[in-house]
Amino acid sequence: MHDLVEFAVEKALELGASYAEARFEEKTGTSIAMKNGVPEGLSILADKGIGIRVLVDGGMGFASTNVLTKESISEAVKKAVKLARAASKVRNEPIVFSEEDFHRVSYKVKMKKDFRDFSPEEKLELLRKVEEEVKATGVNVPMRYLSYSDQLWKKVFLNSEGAYVKSKIPRVSITYNLVVFENGQMEQAPFVQRAFSGGLELIEKDEPWSWAVKDVLALKKLIYEGQKPPEGRVDLVISPEVVGIAVHESVGHPYEADRIFGREAAQAGESFVKPDMLGERIGSEAVTVIEDPTIPNSWGFYLYDDEGVKARPRYLIKDGIITEFLTNREYAAKLGQRSNASARAINYNREPIVRMANTYLAPGDYSFEELIEDIKLGVYMVSFNEWNIDDRRYQQRYIGREAYLIENGEIKHPVRRPILEITTRALWSSVDAVGKEVEFFPGTCGKGEPGQGVPVWMGGAHARLRNIPLRRP
Repeated sequence: MHDLVEFAVEKALELGASYAEARFEEKTGTSIAMKNGVPEGLSILADKGIGIRVLVDGGMGFASTNVLTKESISEAVKKAVKLARAASKVRNEPIVFSEEDFHRVSYKVKMKKDFRDFSPEEKLELLRKVEEEVKATGVNVPMRYLSYSDQLWKKVFLNSEGAYVKSKIPRVSITYNLVVFENGQMEQAPFVQRAFSGGLELIEKDEPWSWAVKDVLALKKLIYEGQKPPEGRVDLVISPEVVGIAVHESVGHPYEADRIFGREAAQAGESFVKPDMLGERIGSEAVTVIEDPTIPNSWGFYLYDDEGVKARPRYLIKDGIITEFLTNREYAAKLGQRSNASARAINYNREPIVRMANTYLAPGDYSFEELIEDIKLGVYMVSFNEWNIDDRRYQQRYIGREAYLIENGEIKHPVRRPILEITTRALWSSVDAVGKEVEFFPGTCGKGEPGQGVPVWMGGAHARLRNIPLRRP
């Protein structure tokens, strides 16, 4: 594909573009579904094409094609240039990209067990293992939806400023949705996913069937032993899963520079964060939030973004202080900075926009026992069934699924659906201690128009929140 992406860039420059990039992508893979022990279907993914983005007179244009001939690519380039010229006439100010150091590199994620070497029937056995282990618990689980997916992402990126990045990233996941019905009551573990960049060895090591069994037994215990949670101001310990959704929604999204500058206002919403808030305190000294695409085998893994910029850990919050936004080249230029490689596109036919990858609360110095030992009355929220947040990412709510009473430093009985309603600043300011161990949980982050759902990890260490308002359903 090198010749075709090079042809696209050269053609764009011939037509008057001041900057041009071309990105070839190919995705192949399989998906398998099972419902209540019965295989429901096999899907085969095979998709490839080239996307072209250009700057002309300060306007930007994007076009793509899945017909990989020079004739078709030439037409796509002409369309991108035409769109950029039209955009330049209606913009108040020209689009400028940040200055970057580019490289010519090739990288790939290795698989010890290459999923391409296994038949669909062999992959189905992974779902059967989940099914068998769940049934072996003896718990009544009348609805069991399981799915397996693998994809191999190949990319070739080239721009007119010297970047050439070739990558190959395999991604594999298992997802389950389980409904427990016992004692006339129903509880659900909705669409829990275990997902990695790598081969089948990562699924086997993670043992998603063990996660499913844990969820089923916790839901049964909640049905038989669950009581009302305490109300009013109490201490709260949140698990890496709950921490993960909180950092993703209340830190990651509002720190996306395109959202800060208003591009997302009519789509995903605005941000309470403003450009002049860099250096401002938003949380306690215990809070450091990191966004890092380079974590090996992570669901959101990459080493170079879709603008060819080398990735690195981004410290969004350090010791409670806002230190960095997520930027691409356009918004880095607005801030007078270099890009921190946050540009991602889900496919060749989508433009790269500012996205998260792997967002987490950095670990502290506390063991779990130390986090709870001096709590007289509180709640330990292990997982959540529901969350929502306003479009400025400031007012939010999390409803616990698996949760327990903490009394005099000990974990007691399960509690039903404790509700945390809090502002972003109050949430992170109330954290006084963070655990030692970090865990990650996968998700698909949605953004953009047309929509782009990209793979991400979210997580971190346990966190203790002091004197926060908790209420019952």
